[in-house]
Amino acid sequence: MVEELDRQELDVKEKEEKVEKKEEVKKPEKPELSMKSLLEAGVHFGHQKRRWNPQMRPYIFSARNGIHIMDLSQTLPLLKEAKEFISDIAAEGKKVIFVGTKRQASDVITEEAQRSGSYYVSTRWLGGTLTNFKTIQSRMDHLVKLEEAREAGEFKRLTKKEAQKQEDSIRRLNRYLGGIKEMTEMPGALFIVDIGKENLAVAEAKRVGVPVVALVDSDCDPTLVDQVVPGNDDAIRSIRLVASQIAESVIEGQHRREAMQAEMAEEAAGIKTSEVKLKKDLETKEAEAEEDVESENVDTVDAEDTKS
Repeated sequence: MVEELDRQELDVKEKEEKVEKKEEVKKPEKPELSMKSLLEAGVHFGHQKRRWNPQMRPYIFSARNGIHIMDLSQTLPLLKEAKEFISDIAAEGKKVIFVGTKRQASDVITEEAQRSGSYYVSTRWLGGTLTNFKTIQSRMDHLVKLEEAREAGEFKRLTKKEAQKQEDSIRRLNRYLGGIKEMTEMPGALFIVDIGKENLAVAEAKRVGVPVVALVDSDCDPTLVDQVVPGNDDAIRSIRLVASQIAESVIEGQHRREAMQAEMAEEAAGIKTSEVKLKKDLETKEAEAEEDVESENVDTVDAEDTKS
């Protein structure tokens, strides 16, 4: 019976994914965040009741046909709260890593991270990415140097076999590190799709003190993350909606930072202009004072000559 239910759930999800892939080709404009958009994206669908994690009880509205239904009246404000959190992180000049390596999430995570200028891991989270950052960074530096050597035409000096070996190294390293190869310091936060599958990333983030924002399905433990967004982490449309909202928040935070920097630059320029003007005014007054002194001296000499 259990195996039959698993097959039925798998069949339903496969059908949903086929429909979603057809819709992905059209790539419609991103809907505004609302209860309606969450419903249309299927964010409310959880897993079968028997697979649930009791810690998700507060975020579950009901069950229908043996499937848990998320409480979107909680998902909506929690997603908005997560967006504000991510926007503030970006406004501080910190980077966010988008993490989602399963088939349904991989492409979406890559696209939305690139769109927002964020880092991403969409194939496999390498152990030590955060907890052994120096070692991982040395591999990233090696990748960057290989790519620079290729761009400079240095591979042309190698034998065909050696050049191919270097190309294979670039391809392999890019597969796992391409999305974070420019990372030089710890990220400000992680955005994760499916904390069950990405449990290593969650554990590393917690260990080094990096906050986690996550799309959390009914079979996961929400207490493991800092900002919970209860919702379907299996359907492509659901993942895209939430990931795109997080990406928009990154972009909004970056714009806020740019605006603040521009304002500070204007204030600094204004202060400098005022200082220059003040300096010129002082120089003018000093020059006028010197002229007055010279004029008085001349008058004194003339008066003495007249007496003589």
